[in-house]
Parts: sequence; C-alpha cells; structure tokens
Amino acid sequence: MFSKKSIPLSLLLLFIASQIGHAQKQPNIVLLFADDGGYADFGFQGSKEMITPNLDKLASEGVRFTQAYVSASTCGPSRAGLITGRYQQRFGFEENNVPSYMSQYSGQDGPNMGIPLTEKTMGNYLKSLGYATAFYGKWHLGGTDKFHPLNRGFDEFLGFRGGARDYFPYENSPQDELNKLERNLGNYKEHDGYLTDVLADEAIDFIERKKNKPFFVFLSYNAVHTPMQARQEDMDKFPNLTGKRKELAGMTLSLDRACGKVLDKLKELGLDDNTIVIFTNDNGGPTDKNASINLPLSGTKSNHLEGGIRVPFLMRWPGKIKTSSTYNAPISTLDLLPTFFKAGGGKDEALKNIDGVDLIPYVSNKTTGIPHETLYWKLGIRGTIRDGDWKLMRFSDRPAELYNIENDPYEQKDLAVYYPDKVKALFKKLYAWELTLERPAWLLQKKFEKVDIDRMDKYRNK
Repeated sequence: MFSKKSIPLSLLLLFIASQIGHAQKQPNIVLLFADDGGYADFGFQGSKEMITPNLDKLASEGVRFTQAYVSASTCGPSRAGLITGRYQQRFGFEENNVPSYMSQYSGQDGPNMGIPLTEKTMGNYLKSLGYATAFYGKWHLGGTDKFHPLNRGFDEFLGFRGGARDYFPYENSPQDELNKLERNLGNYKEHDGYLTDVLADEAIDFIERKKNKPFFVFLSYNAVHTPMQARQEDMDKFPNLTGKRKELAGMTLSLDRACGKVLDKLKELGLDDNTIVIFTNDNGGPTDKNASINLPLSGTKSNHLEGGIRVPFLMRWPGKIKTSSTYNAPISTLDLLPTFFKAGGGKDEALKNIDGVDLIPYVSNKTTGIPHETLYWKLGIRGTIRDGDWKLMRFSDRPAELYNIENDPYEQKDLAVYYPDKVKALFKKLYAWELTLERPAWLLQKKFEKVDIDRMDKYRNK
C-alpha cells in the first residue's frame, strides 16, 4: 500500500483514478459455439474417448452448467433464440430453415427464411455499447443480403450463410449457394486448409487488431455437423475407433485445438483476465448422423427429450466467477444476450422484451433463487414445458408424458398416469405461453414430423 509520505498526492490521485478506470473497463466477450456436438462427447463431460484438453482446461477455470438448455432442438431456431435473447417462436422462426426440406406452401422460403429486421441481435446490442463485433462461421439466420451478419450488428464476417458445408475448400460451387465461403458481404473465395482452423485464425486476427478496445467475437463453428470430414492426422490419434465415431473424434479434436488457439491468444495478449469466454452447443447430438453420444440423457437432436435440448455449457470470467465450479439450476442460451449486455455496461431498460436473464448474479452468488422457474419448447403440435422439476411433453402421435427431472433426469419413468392434475395444469400453462407467440413464418414438409418422432423413439435411454 502507498502512504501519503511515499509519493506525491497528485501521483496518488492518478494511481487511484487509473485503478477505478481499470475496474470499470468493459470485458471482451468470446463465444465459442459448436454445432451438433453430443452431450457426452467432451472430456469435461466425462468422455473417455474424445480428446479435448483445451476445453477441459476452460472448464477448470470457470463454471460448468449441468442443466443448460437451448431454446430449440434444431440449429436454425436455436441460433435465432440465442442471438436475440427471445423465444424464436415470438417472431415466427419456429421451424428449421433448410430450403430443400420446406413445404411448397410454407410462406417464406429459400434465402428469405431469416430473423425479421424488427428484431435486435446480440451484435446490435453490443455495438450500441461501443464493442467491435465479428461473426465467423455458420450463420443460418437468413440468406438474403438484408439478413447478412454485416446488416445485423456485426462489423466483420467470414463464413457461410447456410446450414452445412464442407470443411475442405470446394473445387466447384456447392449445390446450395448459401454454403459458399464469404468474406464480409459478397466477397466469395474458398479458404486454404481445414475450415475449423481457418475460422479460429480469423478470430485471432480480429482479436489482435481490436485488442485496445472492447470486442465481441461470435465464433460459430460448423464442427461437428455433417459432412463427416476430419483431417487424417487427427483421426490417427484414435486407433481404437472406427467409422463415423473415428471421424467425429478427429473433428472434435480439431474443434478443441481451434478453441485452444483462441484461448492461448487471449492469454498471450494479456486479455484473458478481462474476457468472458463461453463454450456451448446449438442442440443435442444427432447420433444417427454423426455418431455423437448424448448418454446418459435420452434423445437426440430434433426432439424434446433431454438429449435433444440439454447441452454442454462453460463460462469463464476471472475474478467474477469461481474456478472449477458447477451450477446446477436450469439456464438457457437465451440468457447469453442479457448476460453479455449487462456485463458490458448496458442498462436493464434497454433490453426490450427479452426472455433471457443475466446469469452473472446467479453464478457469483449475488442473487438468490434460480434464473428460470419455467422454460418452454415448441415445434408444430409438439410442445414441452419444464416447470420447476416437472417436465411435460406433448406429442403429435401419443399421449403426453410427465417426468420429474430432478429425480429422473434420464426420463425413464413416465408419471403422467399418477399425476393427472399436474398434467392438466402444465398443459394449460404451456397453452397460455403458446397464445403469446406468432404463427410460423415457414413450414417443413410434414413427413419430417415422423422422422423426428422415429429418431426420438430409437434413441431413448432404456
């Protein structure tokens, strides 16, 4: 400690002012976002097969959320909820937006299936606070120019507007033009190398250039979504695995390596202590497509069993969040926008009609209670509500099911017949929420409803 005799008063005042300024400095924000990862397919989630040392280290440096949910079990709607902080059904983004899968009478179609321009994105909110913003990777939130990241709050972009593409450069144009690699707006050129690494390198370049002002990087990997394309040298690290599982392991290793490069750059530049880092995933793993594993949870991508909507989720913010900790109450990726905005100095009154909540007071034990007493999901006739420990699922082809998630997180024992009053009450609460929503702006072909139901039945944990 300084004494009044050890330094002039003017220098003491200058030192105090500098410390206050440092304490009030806006944190940088880095969102590491995976695609179609399995709940159990990371070391920090207990996997003995996958090699994820960088993400495991991130888990040890912050908090791991054990009940983190997405707002949809498929990637387009899930991303729309995350980036707006609002249930995506409120603005008609209820179904996945894959042009070749849509009903011919579905309303909006093709590249016009995007987040309405009336919605503010995470990029818009953080730019209003003075952040430099960048989006790298998979967009999938609208294909026309009006929906482009540079028109939705982001300063820089390298990625693709569609939902899935090759990891290696295309020699010819892809079947879906939305999956061409694009730099900023309209500059199309394929990359050199493996896309997962390229996206990380772009994020690192941005961080180096913006290190002297607050920045937000949304690093939206397409890993580990199909097509199954891993580098041979990465697959060679898994001699005991075969087929898709071996390919997935190689892709996951590259994902972890890419995340590690970004984390190492933050440390090298001395930015890690003032940077919020999140790692999470857009929905449950599609076991039948990429050999991902969601066990011991039931279900997969595209259904509302826990394996379809509960995801790995890590947060690090040195000095604000306890290291090597866990948080066990339900949260949602809807919470990311208000969490980032409030951390950056934003005011509550500036958050308009947001369904998410700021998580920092909860994980830092400054607020009692839990972030969400009730969470909702909806896709067509199917609807799900989690209210406290109770979870009701409504289906299109069978009676509703009721589970106590605290006692039965793997959804083994349907309690609907034992608690008819609870079923009725949750039905009514779910319906009341649905009355606040907009009609879907586009619709998938009806046959995909059965595809989703069949996938759910096949991958129940029995």
